[in-house]
Amino acid sequence: MANPLRAEVLRLYKNLLYLGREYPKGAAYFRERLKSAFMKNKDVTDPQKVKELVARGDFVIKELEALYFLRKYRAMKKRYYEPEE
Repeated sequence: MANPLRAEVLRLYKNLLYLGREYPKGAAYFRERLKSAFMKNKDVTDPQKVKELVARGDFVIKELEALYFLRKYRAMKKRYYEPEE
């Protein structure tokens, strides 16, 4: 793996690890799944394939952020509005 791609993969891993702290099933669960996903692809050396995997990881980051924003929105809505029946 080329040096710029290695830095990109490490950035992705650190960002996902940071975001996993608030995962609904727990940080330990998220860390195990993250590690297994990265270890599954540790032997990939094709730069194009590595870029595709990093792009997929960036998509996962966006999905996690959306999940967290939605959770915060629901909590705020629950505090300030009457329950709809």
